[in-house]
Amino acid sequence: MGTTEHQAGRMASHIPKKAEAIGQPGSTNINHPASPWYTQSHLLRLNLIILSLVLFSSANGFDGSLMNGLEALTQWKDFMNYPAGARLGWLNAIYWLGCGIGYATAAAIANRYGRKPGVYLGYAALALGTGLQTAAPNATAFLLARLFLGFASALFGNAVPLLINEIAYPAHRGLLSGLFMSGWYVGGSVAAWVVFASRTYPSSWAWRLPSLLQALVPLLALPGFLAAPESPRWLVSVGRDEEARRVLVKYHGGGDAASSFVQEEFEGIRATIRAEQEAHRNGSYLEMVQTAGNRWRLMISLSLGFFAQWAGNGVVSYYLALILESVGVTRVRDQTLISACLQMWDLACGVLGAYLIDRFGRRPLFLASISIMLVSFVLVTALSATFTSTDNSATGVAVIPFLFLFFGGYCIALTPLLTSYPCEIWPYRLRSRGLTVTWCATIAAMFFNTFVNPIALDAIAWKYYIVFIVVLAVFGVTVYFFYPETKGYSLEEMAGIFDKAGGGAAAIALDSGKGMQMEGDGDGLRQGKGMGKEVVHAEDV
Repeated sequence: MGTTEHQAGRMASHIPKKAEAIGQPGSTNINHPASPWYTQSHLLRLNLIILSLVLFSSANGFDGSLMNGLEALTQWKDFMNYPAGARLGWLNAIYWLGCGIGYATAAAIANRYGRKPGVYLGYAALALGTGLQTAAPNATAFLLARLFLGFASALFGNAVPLLINEIAYPAHRGLLSGLFMSGWYVGGSVAAWVVFASRTYPSSWAWRLPSLLQALVPLLALPGFLAAPESPRWLVSVGRDEEARRVLVKYHGGGDAASSFVQEEFEGIRATIRAEQEAHRNGSYLEMVQTAGNRWRLMISLSLGFFAQWAGNGVVSYYLALILESVGVTRVRDQTLISACLQMWDLACGVLGAYLIDRFGRRPLFLASISIMLVSFVLVTALSATFTSTDNSATGVAVIPFLFLFFGGYCIALTPLLTSYPCEIWPYRLRSRGLTVTWCATIAAMFFNTFVNPIALDAIAWKYYIVFIVVLAVFGVTVYFFYPETKGYSLEEMAGIFDKAGGGAAAIALDSGKGMQMEGDGDGLRQGKGMGKEVVHAEDV
């Protein structure tokens, strides 16, 4: 056996066993820039583009924060004839129905036409929904507008995380992909403060102005999106190899066509995608259940989507006003101010979580997040129950800091990892479908609990919180036993975690110098080794 064949064979034979892979960080070497990225014009340009793409997740955050604020406004409640219970639940849930419809087509668009075209369609739906909601002459028009806005959000939410993961410089991928969902709270903060500022308007513009500004943050992302390159991985998948190489040379190599790093990266991407295409000519949803590794990925994608909305955040995100009223905080000014401050807190915690992804790893963040949320929700439940029986205003107000603590826990892991983790674990041919599965699970869970939450809160009040305490406990067990550590692995090397017999693609990427060795550490990413050198195996760490 030749040297490179021997390396590929060793790679395939040293794929971590499932139990061993759970908490094992990657052991490969990710090439770190020789000088800080902000001193290199090509990396500065690329990272600024990606930071602008983060703003596409603002649509969902704007909607949740907007509806929270509108539910506290008399002007909006008068217009909508004071919705409550199932009617209020349907009004919020129809947004997620629109998301579900959008995700049904988003993956097909991203795979066939590229990562960018679906975003243009999303802008059209955003314009339609924003215009209709702002000018709504009646409650039915307002309801229909939310369907279009949900559709737009789905197109943004599928294509943009894929694009970020696939164009980011390898050493920066974990942080930048983790930042995507932080844009949720940029939109949420804008919505919350606009509602707070317009709450005193005597006319319907108290809610029409915030509705109009729903398009603001995605519009701010448009210049960066227009400047963004198409995914080099998608270009390779459709046979446009030279275009893919030019993208990597321009954005990862600073225009140096002779860069050995870019050559290794390109060959690794091409070898892996070609191997996938030869083994699986048509990636499909059915393929997700045909191997043990894909079934493992599917379980993670589905469970993450479900837990991300049943951790207790859904009841607070859309019905904060109802929760605050249940503990004695009834003034519109206080409710809208708390909502605005909570969005800014969430944004700060989400950015912190993205920063910590490559320093502590995915599993530690997940487990720390769950622990914080569980403790917080237990205390919120206990304080709410005490307020109900004593009517002590101090007890009711004490709920507020624990709501902030709960969302701090949520945002350090579930905000950055909801999209970045599924994008990491699936091979290229199934990556858009894998992300779609996570989003569909998220939407199904959100649609159900958005509809059910106001009914349950009306019926049993604080006792409903016990459901989320149980869900958080189950989430912790699931993460501990089934969510592997992906820190330090390149996108092309994830097969080494999940596929005992399917690691061939990852191994092929190492063959004949066609791949990248990568190694992550807690403080950054070091200079990578050239190919053809000894491969470090996960079990050797």
